[in-house]
Amino acid sequence: MTMDLTGQLLVAMPGMGDPRFDHSVIFICAHDDEGAMGLIVNKPAADLKLGDVLDRLSDVDMDDITGLGVHVGGPVETERGFVLHSAEYRSVMKTTDVAQGVAVTVTLDVLEDIARGKGPRQAMLMLGYAGWDAGQLEGEIAQNGWLTCPCDTDILFTLPDARKWEAALTSIGVDPLGLSATAGRA
Repeated sequence: MTMDLTGQLLVAMPGMGDPRFDHSVIFICAHDDEGAMGLIVNKPAADLKLGDVLDRLSDVDMDDITGLGVHVGGPVETERGFVLHSAEYRSVMKTTDVAQGVAVTVTLDVLEDIARGKGPRQAMLMLGYAGWDAGQLEGEIAQNGWLTCPCDTDILFTLPDARKWEAALTSIGVDPLGLSATAGRA
């Protein structure tokens, strides 16, 4: 494998062609010879909060004190939950470090800890994920569907969702206004 994008951000180009990923920023959680998996970090799920998810999943009766919103993590397995968070938090069950300062936990205890105010300092709850088969992501990048950039935890956790796409492009010196929906060859 010549490219490992684990821990990087994917930024959708205007000519991507798939409306599900229009202006998306995706954090790549895993990338190897078998494919890639990532979470869209800038697409909030309308009117869905952590408390709504806990009501469906947890036997523990608790009030969500955070009001944490839910994001559409991608079009695959849209009922499956992921918490992308700052790496100081460790689940008693399983937390996976992905990049410097960023981890992911997929067990229910992280949601309960967040609701109790004992979770990670920074967190995003996603339903679903984006997935690519072996070589598929590399092909989409070669066809100018995506740009890649280093992960910036401020982009992930601090910026409003509406500003993440532009901020990710700007972080690699790309002016969003100068992008074209058609690819060229030099």
